[in-house]
Amino acid sequence: MKAIAPGKLILSGEHSVVYGRPALAMAVNRNAETLVTMDGAPDRVSFELPDLGAARESFTLRALRDFHDRVARNHREFLEGRLSIRDVLHKPVELFQYAYITLLDGLHLTMGNGAGGVNVRMRSNIPIGCGMGSSAASIISVLRGLGHYYRTEFRPEWYARYSLEVENMQHGRASGLDTFVSLHGGCVMFRQGEFRELPLPRMPLYIVNTGHPESSTGEAVSAVARRTGGAACALWDEFEAATLAMEKASRENDLPAFQRAMRTNHRLLEAIGVVPARVSEFIAEAESAGAAAKVCGAGAVAGDAAGMVVVASETSPAALCERYGYELMTVRPDPLGARIV
Repeated sequence: MKAIAPGKLILSGEHSVVYGRPALAMAVNRNAETLVTMDGAPDRVSFELPDLGAARESFTLRALRDFHDRVARNHREFLEGRLSIRDVLHKPVELFQYAYITLLDGLHLTMGNGAGGVNVRMRSNIPIGCGMGSSAASIISVLRGLGHYYRTEFRPEWYARYSLEVENMQHGRASGLDTFVSLHGGCVMFRQGEFRELPLPRMPLYIVNTGHPESSTGEAVSAVARRTGGAACALWDEFEAATLAMEKASRENDLPAFQRAMRTNHRLLEAIGVVPARVSEFIAEAESAGAAAKVCGAGAVAGDAAGMVVVASETSPAALCERYGYELMTVRPDPLGARIV
């Protein structure tokens, strides 16, 4: 069985979504892909991550269950402040080991599908750690592929719940936004687990890869919580106003209003400390040329790179990107979400 799940872009509301404010996001045509096949070794599950240059690893069901329990304990210690989020998982494959047992036990499945074991092979063209939801898309593609392989009924709410549980092991306290957008596709306004589907934006948007942030999403979220004091911070109300203004501008296809809301969102992201100085300089130059731009993920609390920056402009920022050494990417909205192909 082969399953794919799209990445996403947050157009407005990153970080504030963790505190119950709305976020505007859309799925894009960068995908994670999982191929699930029967394997000759009985009672074993194998994982392959060729994009990361990782060798195939194989595990017994007992070893996976022991590992799942260990990771769950690590996450509890993270929530209690006794471990860093980076100490919950140590290798990329561990996320998918945890996902396998989460699905198997959550749906009360047995491992066999006729005979032999299972091989799970994952590939992705979504940049990792750059704010495009690569973790959530990879998890969703694995869960969707395994669920179809084991011939279970597809209920999106089940997959959303299991995916969020797994994503928390990577990010600490995931909002659920990445999971929802990858699962359902399209453009949505998301708030506290609830969503409203919206028309796909028709604005001229460009995506700029400023490089892999030195800090993880979990680290950025934790740092912002410390700096702002958490849910009581008044800045979250300003984030909400900017998000609602951007949604209205998108619906009305009003580019100047859309750009104004994007610039406001950028200033707020600077205020909470997730826009590195070099990225801020790039955005200032884009604004001087008549564009609007902002980080569209967690950003970074260390280093010079901040992952993806979205640019709203009638003209391409190619020359500016070349001067900064940033990659200019072409993406299109994905209206379909996770699916079997």
